[in-house]
Amino acid sequence: LPKKDQEGFKSLHDIIIKSAPDTEMAIGYGMPCLKLKGIILYYASHTSHYSIYPGPATIEAFKEDLTKYVTSKGTIQFDHDKALPKKLIGAIVKFRLHEKKAQNELKKTKK
Repeated sequence: LPKKDQEGFKSLHDIIIKSAPDTEMAIGYGMPCLKLKGIILYYASHTSHYSIYPGPATIEAFKEDLTKYVTSKGTIQFDHDKALPKKLIGAIVKFRLHEKKAQNELKKTKK
């Protein structure tokens, strides 16, 4: 990463890790990601923004909180030159963690 973007990306990484401490770090699609018997979310830095990729259900669940940010079907963008919304990112990560745990429990009961 360019030096000017490293601190912001480290901050994003720290928020994500602190919000889901019992997860595993990995690389998928060339991006860092969190795993817990499957992917919780991916995150990355791009030219002018950081992105997290929590999936469509999460975007829908947080749509009212995300009106200030560029979103797509499963992506949220945070501008490099603006402060990261730490509480929002933490809530999104925790939502995905809860969702993944529920999916994993459902898989167990189907076996």
